[in-house]
Amino acid sequence: QVQLVESGGGLVQAGGSLRLSCAASGSIFRINTMAWYRQAPGKQRELVATIRASGKTNYADSVKGRFTISRDNAKNTVYLQMNSLKPEDTAVYYCNLNEGVYYRDYWGQGTQVTVSS
Repeated sequence: QVQLVESGGGLVQAGGSLRLSCAASGSIFRINTMAWYRQAPGKQRELVATIRASGKTNYADSVKGRFTISRDNAKNTVYLQMNSLKPEDTAVYYCNLNEGVYYRDYWGQGTQVTVSS
């Protein structure tokens, strides 16, 4: 089993910054991708950013230029640096890890990010 522990959420004013962290532990054979998703009240969960084993990254259009995803492979940890935050970024942010030859998905418990106007 794989466990994901997120941290770093909170309340911030519009224009501010937050950094989310997600540490993975357990039986990790091979990390294929790590990603951040978010879910706002009444909306579907959406992909925010992905980082592949190669280091290649992808971002949702709504966060390009403001958010940066990175990884510390030695610590099996993924980060999401969020700058120039907007009220519409308010959501529960979830860490996702895709692992192994069977491409299993694991999820963190979620961390709340609230951006006030």
